[in-house]
Amino acid sequence: MASSPQKSPSSPKSPTSPSPKSPSFRKKDDSFLGKLGGTLVRRKKAKEVSELQEEGINAINLPLSPTTYDLDPEDTMLEENEVRTMVDPNSKNDPKLQELQKVLIDWINDVLVGERIIVKDLAEDLYDGQVLQKLFEKLEGEKLNVAEVTQSEIAQKQKLQTVLERINDSIKVSTRGIRWNVDSVHAKSIVAILHLLVALSQHFRAPIRLPDHVSVQVVVVQKREGILQSRQIQEEITGNTEALSGRHERDAFDTLFDHAPDKLSVVKKFADGVYLVLLMGLLEGYFVPLYHFFLTPENFDQKVHNVSFSFELMEDGGLERPKPRPEDIVNCDLKSTLRVLYNLFTRYKNVD
Repeated sequence: MASSPQKSPSSPKSPTSPSPKSPSFRKKDDSFLGKLGGTLVRRKKAKEVSELQEEGINAINLPLSPTTYDLDPEDTMLEENEVRTMVDPNSKNDPKLQELQKVLIDWINDVLVGERIIVKDLAEDLYDGQVLQKLFEKLEGEKLNVAEVTQSEIAQKQKLQTVLERINDSIKVSTRGIRWNVDSVHAKSIVAILHLLVALSQHFRAPIRLPDHVSVQVVVVQKREGILQSRQIQEEITGNTEALSGRHERDAFDTLFDHAPDKLSVVKKFADGVYLVLLMGLLEGYFVPLYHFFLTPENFDQKVHNVSFSFELMEDGGLERPKPRPEDIVNCDLKSTLRVLYNLFTRYKNVD
């Protein structure tokens, strides 16, 4: 009798080997293949970033010069049509540019000496709006309604927007003349920050001398159709600073300021107008009632009131009204203060 054909026995299944559809299999997949997949994705992204950075640096270096620029990799990672400007590293060592930055840093630290703020680097210390807020409040004599401390980028930009809008409104710069904005300042563009500080110092007649004709070589990078394009431009930061400040003809006070500015800090004592008012009373021989001025002025407006009142007393005494603005005296403009004091000296030098 023919025997029925035997079926080959199926391979025994291990009781511990889960089927592909079982929950334990999926868990193992998540723990091993998932991690492997995540690692591969991260490596792919890292490679893409590296290639993008290399593409950006090559796009900048090759069309311009064989010099290798020490660029921040972030400067080459742009969105489509985004434009970014940066100072040519070769231009950063320009003595006049370094002098301009030092003059502005010293000025800011002098204005904010009572705030316990010390600025060491303009880009790093001003980008979030905190120092700019304090500087403007001191110069303008008003308190801005902004948060004192901001940590997130969104909060910093919101604060910076408020501060810059108030600055632009105060210094009356036309829209076409504004060379700074929230994005450029927050991105730590030293060019934008220098334009802003120069405009502030000139508007408020800062007692500083800005170097003439400071310019920097700027690299402008833009991404178009996925390709980075670059060009270089010469950006002028200061022109003829004497002309910009309205002083075209030099006189003896300019010479004195040039050669001995450190000897003239004493005139800052007249900045709040109190000494000027009291001095006029002594020179004219009368007592000035205390209700006419602020003996201990607490803000910018009160100081301006005092200086304006002293100017009125000078006119009552037969002098011409001083040409400097009261704000110039309050802002410690040395030459303006010296001119007022010199006029008093020539008028009363023979009075016993």
